[in-house]
Amino acid sequence: MEIKKKRALISVYDKTGVVEFATGLHKLGWEILSTGGTSKALKEAGIPVLSVSDVGQFPEILDGRVKTLNPRIFGGILARQNDPKHMKELDEQGIVPLGLIVVNLYPFEATIAKPDVTLAEAQEKIDIGGVSLLRAAAKNYPSVAVVCDPEDYSEVLSMLGKGEVSELMRLTLAAKAFRCTAHYDSAIFTYLQKVNEGADKKFPNVLFQEFEMQSTLRYGENPHQDAAIYASVPAESVSLRNARQIQGKELSYNNYVDLESALSCAREFDEVSAVILKHNNPCGLAVAKTLAEAYQQAHDCDALSAYGGIVGLNRFVDAETGKKLAEARFLECILAPGYAPEVLEMLAAKKNLRVLELPGMDKPRRQHALAFRGIVGGLLVQDDDISIPSYDLKVVTEKRPTEEDLRSLLFAFRVCKLVKSNAIVLVQGTHTVGIGAGQMSRVDSSELAAKKAGLKAQGAVLGSDAFFPFRDAVDAAAKAGARAIIQPGGSMRDEEVIQAANEHGIAMVFTGRRHFRH
Repeated sequence: MEIKKKRALISVYDKTGVVEFATGLHKLGWEILSTGGTSKALKEAGIPVLSVSDVGQFPEILDGRVKTLNPRIFGGILARQNDPKHMKELDEQGIVPLGLIVVNLYPFEATIAKPDVTLAEAQEKIDIGGVSLLRAAAKNYPSVAVVCDPEDYSEVLSMLGKGEVSELMRLTLAAKAFRCTAHYDSAIFTYLQKVNEGADKKFPNVLFQEFEMQSTLRYGENPHQDAAIYASVPAESVSLRNARQIQGKELSYNNYVDLESALSCAREFDEVSAVILKHNNPCGLAVAKTLAEAYQQAHDCDALSAYGGIVGLNRFVDAETGKKLAEARFLECILAPGYAPEVLEMLAAKKNLRVLELPGMDKPRRQHALAFRGIVGGLLVQDDDISIPSYDLKVVTEKRPTEEDLRSLLFAFRVCKLVKSNAIVLVQGTHTVGIGAGQMSRVDSSELAAKKAGLKAQGAVLGSDAFFPFRDAVDAAAKAGARAIIQPGGSMRDEEVIQAANEHGIAMVFTGRRHFRH
């Protein structure tokens, strides 16, 4: 439907591009109705502007809190312009219909982001008139085009130059306006709820979280499942959604799941580290002086499982590391903060290899974060297990670990929290040599870790993500050749477990904290 009455209302806080847009409207013969600062900016640019106060026949009052909230304005917005009865009523009241509403809102979120903001300051940045204008225009989209984003100015102006804003575009703009007001209201509610409940309350009574679809995926975990990836709004800066894919096939759902784990593993350590994952579990992880050394040690932990693996690196990839990556038989994905040009040249020969660059992943995660997991009809929320606590280490055996042992034990325990429970990790120095993951029995995990390690288990240290309920896992560790164990402790049979360690001459340390990963 063509917008026959060429009168627009423009009232914006963010004046990006508004003068150019209004200039274009004026050239197309549109009358422009405006308020306050917007009116001043347009007049200074030489654009004729009608005052809202004059059209509404009522002055702006209460320091500008009330200016557009007027029947002569909202009547012009809400009238069905294809309804003769509505148009007759407007004519009787001397109201000119509005065909275009251009509004953006007070910067509430930017205001409350200031560390010293007061509640009174936040209140003053709660937009009332702007939200009302957007909602009214969006409701009446068959007759009115509503623009809340400067990014849309160009396309709307182009359409108006051809005579009309298409019905599809008006519907699109209306939906965008309602999204804008919904996001705005949720931000206000969340802030006021926080003020009301207290800033220290971790889990609010009502939780709002907005997600925006980034793309559909080829399929989900299996080919018969549809899938898509959504990004949180606002987004984390160091997020897979911001990763640049340099080469390779389109990422799959499973690739994203594995890459998210790779990202978490890489950011777990301040030191240079490398991880190789399969099916959301590390099959090798190492901290070393150089990235090439870390990658090689991670690969050697379980070279068989590394085939088809996902590699996460927390440092810029140099030529030495790139050569090792290029020589690997088969890798699915590589994720790193950056690559030397010669590395990309080497990897380019592997056409199907997915190479992703994510600046910032060399910075460890230390900030408070929440982890979410969906259930049918609800959501589970918890603290993300990203902090590095100062464990209350307690040596409970006759044999005491050396300083070198303690360094390896703490490394093993940090790796445990990255491995699916039940998790048993065997470590030499600061690199894994055997990982037992996701078994229903801790003994099975111990035996699996020992099998993976082979001869490398001799003299290794062992980490367990949770306590040993029986001595059998300690017996399995001793059989494999472990010299020291780190575990949370807290089992009703701790004394039995400690006795087993003493019998085998193994040093054992309790942390008082577990690291399940389900």
